[in-house]
Amino acid sequence: MTRTLIRNASIITMDSQGDLPCGDILVSGDSIVEIAPRIDTDDAQLIDATGFILIPGLINAHMHTWQTALRGLAANWTLLEYFQKMHAGLATVFTPDDLYIATEVGALNQLNCGTTTLVDWCHNNPTPAHNDAAVEGLIRSGIRAAFLHGTPKPDPKPGQQPFWEVPHPRAEVERLLKRHQGNPLLSIHAAVLGPHYATMDVALHDFRMAKELGLIASMHQGGGPARTPDGWEKLEAAGLLDSHINIVHGHALSDDQLKRFCDLGMSFSAAAESEMSQGHGHPITGRLRKLGHAPSLGVDLESVMSGDMLSQARIALGIQRSLDNFDYRVLHGSIPPTSTISIREALAWVTVEGARMLGQLDRIGTLKAGKQADLVLIRASDLNMQPLHDAVSSVVMQTSLANIDSVMVAGQWKKRDGRLLGVDLAPKLAALQASGEKIAKAMAL
Repeated sequence: MTRTLIRNASIITMDSQGDLPCGDILVSGDSIVEIAPRIDTDDAQLIDATGFILIPGLINAHMHTWQTALRGLAANWTLLEYFQKMHAGLATVFTPDDLYIATEVGALNQLNCGTTTLVDWCHNNPTPAHNDAAVEGLIRSGIRAAFLHGTPKPDPKPGQQPFWEVPHPRAEVERLLKRHQGNPLLSIHAAVLGPHYATMDVALHDFRMAKELGLIASMHQGGGPARTPDGWEKLEAAGLLDSHINIVHGHALSDDQLKRFCDLGMSFSAAAESEMSQGHGHPITGRLRKLGHAPSLGVDLESVMSGDMLSQARIALGIQRSLDNFDYRVLHGSIPPTSTISIREALAWVTVEGARMLGQLDRIGTLKAGKQADLVLIRASDLNMQPLHDAVSSVVMQTSLANIDSVMVAGQWKKRDGRLLGVDLAPKLAALQASGEKIAKAMAL
């Protein structure tokens, strides 16, 4: 069994045990064995982490990884343009091969950026072959992943049943569950339409399916008027709302609904940069905080913005601080005496809260003995990181991709010394470019 001793790092655990300005972590197999100021052992590979900050692996709680080959194409689109040009347009020409290369390269980029767990919200999968290709891309990348099986959303053709009237394909979800049972780095869940985008019958079917199969049911909530305005009340009356329900965005929810859903243990995933860019509205971070809750964060769309999760933490923090500061000035006529949100809280959004959303906080999200060894080494000796006064602040506010030195998933190094391991990127990038050019050309973009 492989054992690794990481020595003399500035360790941010995000756990109740606290941080270590200088400490060691011992990893055995896929798990953390010990975290202490000093660990001595003779049978472990020694990694000198002097001058490095060590953090839990980042968790991207919401991304449509199938759009990797379309990076930048949607950067100027509002949400309405995105629906028409992406779902009713570009998405319709994807083959399984397109899905595979986009998902694999997208997941590799997440590892490169320090993300060790990716929630892949896949809703461009019209056939089992598309699903298999996407999941294979996740597996080949080596990332820890949750594959959220969704459904495509093209414009209905004459005589064709519209997507919002079609129940989620339970048989396909069950096939995927059986096919990948026992994979320690992969979980299967459901990306359903929900009452905002589906009829009541479909929403009831999909929520019951997820509950019966023990899956997370994640759905977008927002982006125009709801298709079933009283849907949430009926789902709650049916006893289908609890901790396995995840809402993405959530702008259309009333304050009363948000409170009830928090009380029921439901989770919320924000995509702050995407939401501000495409016209969703302000992220619900502040509304959740007033209720004593917090969001997980996701990139959402690499067709619009960067896949870097620390940027997402920084943007979400900045937006909410700005909103809070503005409210204070309106109320008191002066600048607030202090910030409303700490930097550590923002780091928790991309670690702890992502693990909580997946129901895996007992395994990932913090550094603690017995948990999975998902971790990131950040080179704090770099020009943009010095001098180092506060490690947490430096991670969230100063760190860029250039500082992500090493990434470990389940005890295995996926990146060392600034380079991904065991990956020949050149042919993958060539295939990604060919896929993107083919798709854009087919839609005359």
